Amino acid sequence: MTVQLALDRTGNPTINLVVFGAFVLLTLFVVYRASSSSTASDYYAAGSAFSGVQNGIALSGDFLSAASFLGISGAIAVHGYDGFLYSVGWLVAWLVALLLISEGLRNTGRFTMGDVMAFRMKQRPVRAAAANSTLVITLFYMLAQMAGAGGLISLLLGVQTKGGQALVISTVGLIMVFYVLVGGMKGTTWVQIIKACLLLTCVTFISVFILGKFGFSFSSLLEHAARNSPLGENLLAPGGWYGKNALSELDFVSLALSLVLGISSLPHVLMRFYTVPDAKEARRSVVWCSWTMFIFYLGILVVGYAATALVGPQTILSAPGAENSAAPLLASRIGGPLLLGIVSAVAFATILAVVAGLTLAASASFAHDVYANVIRKGQAEPGSELRVARMTALAVGFLAIIGGIVANGQNVAFLVSLALALAASANLPTMLYTLYWRRFNTSGTLWSIYGGLVSCLVLIVFSPAISGTPTSIIKGVDFHWFPLTNPGIVSIPLSFLLGYLGTVFSRHPADRELQAEMEVRALTGIGAEVERGRTK
Repeated sequence: MTVQLALDRTGNPTINLVVFGAFVLLTLFVVYRASSSSTASDYYAAGSAFSGVQNGIALSGDFLSAASFLGISGAIAVHGYDGFLYSVGWLVAWLVALLLISEGLRNTGRFTMGDVMAFRMKQRPVRAAAANSTLVITLFYMLAQMAGAGGLISLLLGVQTKGGQALVISTVGLIMVFYVLVGGMKGTTWVQIIKACLLLTCVTFISVFILGKFGFSFSSLLEHAARNSPLGENLLAPGGWYGKNALSELDFVSLALSLVLGISSLPHVLMRFYTVPDAKEARRSVVWCSWTMFIFYLGILVVGYAATALVGPQTILSAPGAENSAAPLLASRIGGPLLLGIVSAVAFATILAVVAGLTLAASASFAHDVYANVIRKGQAEPGSELRVARMTALAVGFLAIIGGIVANGQNVAFLVSLALALAASANLPTMLYTLYWRRFNTSGTLWSIYGGLVSCLVLIVFSPAISGTPTSIIKGVDFHWFPLTNPGIVSIPLSFLLGYLGTVFSRHPADRELQAEMEVRALTGIGAEVERGRTK
């Protein structure tokens, strides 16, 4: 009965298709008009031509993904307080990005994370390690976005068969690949800006409307939500999701570490700092992004609890997409088919834009770090590097489609948390050591990247996230032995430790001259603009 109720509220599929089509055509036109990817600087970093305000809004677009809009609103609607804590991690992470990483990264590198890590190390092994890390993290993050696309379109168009949902996910993947191939970083950035503005406007409008429905009393909204939830008053208190026992509390600590430390070290986010002309604009980007996200997550808090109060957890869980359907069902409940179509188009835009950014990061890392600097030893022609980047985008898009079909139905916020655990384990310790520890060397870099990446992957594979529980990705089997669904609490400290041990036990000391040059460049930006000018 609840399944049919959910389906009845999905509105008119024709309206949904028209709104979807209008957005896709608009963004395709923008990407085509913005396309100017004739050089590596244009394709990877949009020629560093965006202002801090523009890049900050685009950065928020990278974060305001399917996990933020669909996953977190659904987690709040079903689990309450614990679901909202996902968004807290997103916001706190920007303090790490602003204080520790953004300026030094922008001053030291050119296009990718590998540029920074390899600046004072042996180029070939470090760039290969950075590229491997980028590709694995990117594919995990893509799983979440593509799974969100499958659930959303299934809900709106009434596509119930696995084959139909697979076709939908494939279509999303093909559009995303087109964005990257034609528009490069400039086209992708404009899509992110459009998407972020639409998403923020949409969430703000719905939040104000809902608060007005409850007399502009947030307390009244919470009371109605608690009455309509099986959790009752516990919906408003910690423990509705992660506080059932000591193990689940430890799992929550692990999740929090992954959120706070992983977001600031995602490859597609770090790459975006190169689209601004200087370090001042990079800092300005973070400030604008932080304020945009702050306003958005306040709205998501209202949307999540309103979905509990007006739609109900049972209806949400019974709908196609499960928790990911909370926001679309709420839109249908308060605004009918038209608002549902608009909200869903915005969610669809969110998925397309984020996956395009991920694909661009993966293709740039392979083409620039592996092909140009490892295989061609820094002697690759710009044209050949761009061709490799575009071919890599096609390959990554294919893998994302396959992975999205496998992961369809999972909570996207949960899937993203696994990608963040990988980023925090493999990238953050290495970045911090590279920027701030003078003794850090090539051995420490490799130990830190591979140690964090492999340990996190192994723990994920043998965790309840993959098998052994009703909510696992693989149903009906149980081969898990690690008790936590998120491995960050183990793999992140291990990566720091391995980076330290690899350095102190290495027989090859750090290059003092390159270290001094990197320190000056990271703090002042001297030398960075000259190097960028040579790439244009």
